[in-house]
Amino acid sequence: MDSEAYVRQAIRWTTATVAAAAATALLVALGATATTAGLAFLVLVVWFASLSGFWLSLYVAFVCASGFDYFFLPPLRTFQIVGVQQWVAMLSYLASSIVVSRVAELARRQTLQAEQRRNDVERLYELSQEMMLYEDADRLLSELPQQINRIFHLDGVAMYLCEREEFFPVAQELPDEIRASLLEAVETPHAMPAIVGEYALMPLMLGLRPLGSLGWKPASLSREVATAICAQVSIAVARSMALEATARLEAAREGERLRTALTDSLTHELRTPLTAIRAAATTLLGAEGLDEEGRRDMAALIDEESARLDLLIGEAVEMAEIDANSVEVRPAPHQPRTILEQAVDFSRKALAAHRVRIETGDQDDAVAWFDAHLLDRVLRHLLENAAAHTPPGTQVTLRSSRSEGRLEFCVEDNGPGIDAKDLPLIFEKFYRGKRRTAARKGSGMGLAIVRAILTAHGGGIEAANCAGKGACFRFWVPLVDHEPGKPDVGATPSE
Repeated sequence: MDSEAYVRQAIRWTTATVAAAAATALLVALGATATTAGLAFLVLVVWFASLSGFWLSLYVAFVCASGFDYFFLPPLRTFQIVGVQQWVAMLSYLASSIVVSRVAELARRQTLQAEQRRNDVERLYELSQEMMLYEDADRLLSELPQQINRIFHLDGVAMYLCEREEFFPVAQELPDEIRASLLEAVETPHAMPAIVGEYALMPLMLGLRPLGSLGWKPASLSREVATAICAQVSIAVARSMALEATARLEAAREGERLRTALTDSLTHELRTPLTAIRAAATTLLGAEGLDEEGRRDMAALIDEESARLDLLIGEAVEMAEIDANSVEVRPAPHQPRTILEQAVDFSRKALAAHRVRIETGDQDDAVAWFDAHLLDRVLRHLLENAAAHTPPGTQVTLRSSRSEGRLEFCVEDNGPGIDAKDLPLIFEKFYRGKRRTAARKGSGMGLAIVRAILTAHGGGIEAANCAGKGACFRFWVPLVDHEPGKPDVGATPSE
């Protein structure tokens, strides 16, 4: 028992003595009879029994018995008991005090136990709710000891998992004795918590299968609560591992599905221009009566389909690079307007039948650090996409701006817009829009490549239909106005 507990105990016993003396003085002052005094003393005993337990109430009973004998049983002002009636009164009072104290103590203990059980159930429920919120197995396992520690007001919780061969928290934070005991608890499972130093240890079991072990200090949890915690933790650990395994399996299946879809899509898309090229070449080689205009048409067809074939191969290479996580971001100082002009210049053939407008304010066109090569790839995809889906003669507008720590770009057109059913799906691999599939030749990888590039750059993209007419693609990257990792001392635009 620590010093604070001794002080609290002394205060309780002193308070009981003062209360008994005050009650005796009050009864004497009021001229109470022996019967009235006995009942009043009995009430005081019951009150202390319900508050502080059996031994303190027994002490109050004997103090009150002394006052009862001295002030209310003849002969008064003495501690002598004369006559059978006085002995019966005294013994009846003492017996009643002991019985009532015992009953009150049992009721108090049952009340405290019921309250403790209620608290334990609430804490177990809170623990189960907390564990259900985690979808990431690594985060659950790393934070689970801290959650148990917080919810059950402990001084430390340690966990060991067999499958991972890991300690939580990390082994360096645990004493060697506890680490060895956690390992031993797995090998020799037991139903009762084993006490090792300040820690209590129990195995984590799922049926007959050991998952690991759990330790906590101080060893204040009851066997029932400890068993319930270990059962909940075992279920949560097994669930997280199952989810992790399922995620790995699903990722493998998705990768295989995407590889199959990529192969099928590329096979179909590559065969189409190859077939056209071969047919045109055969016509040129075998048609003796073909006039000069016909030859030019065949040559133009070969050139067009060759360009399409080159585009498909380029997109396939880009997608393979992204899937291999080999996209590297190399920021350098650039002006946003310069990158917009370069993208338009590179896509001038696709935009030959369209009007192009670039809008940047003086302040918005200040130097910023970003990967111009990656953003150029993004803009080219979006510009060629706009050119392919809008009628000749329509306008394509490019804008750049700065907002809330982001460098934003926007590509707008005034074509027919995007079908509402297609909007949530247009950035998915191989998706080409229900009403555009027949009219638009392509692999369906362009917008997926755009989103992946921007994600690698720390940005994002969203698509919407303009208020009037046409589609709007807005994308952004983090706004960095000085060289990353260095103080802002100004920068010079790259050539």
